Amino acid sequence: MTKYIPIDVGLAIRATASDLCSFSWRNDQSIEATFGSDDPGQQLKITFAGPCIVRLVDEFPLSTEREDDPNEGLVSEHFAYRVEDATFDKSQSEAWKTVVGLHFGPTCHYRFITGNTCMDVVSPSEPVFTIIAAETGA
Repeated sequence: MTKYIPIDVGLAIRATASDLCSFSWRNDQSIEATFGSDDPGQQLKITFAGPCIVRLVDEFPLSTEREDDPNEGLVSEHFAYRVEDATFDKSQSEAWKTVVGLHFGPTCHYRFITGNTCMDVVSPSEPVFTIIAAETGA
């Protein structure tokens, strides 16, 4: 059974009101993603240090992804989760997980759900959440 464990990110983010604003890979294999929040003046920056497997996908294909068992722990409008026994994590290379585990520790699966773009991350590092000022686009 896929189990969702909600994560408190320190900022009000309703899943359906948010979206991915930016995503980047860094030279050190880490990633950085920025999401909108309920406050138009603030965004949430999420970083993972070290090696990661990432999937960015529209919410619709995610909602139709075949899971053998019902999901446990999903909370309406919640944005961030640590996920156990999900299809995405189970389909990743065991060789990669073993090699990464030897150097960095065991991997975990995290999922960030918005109304449009959802992000899955498999990584040995925990996400770091930073509240930043929203870019005005000017």
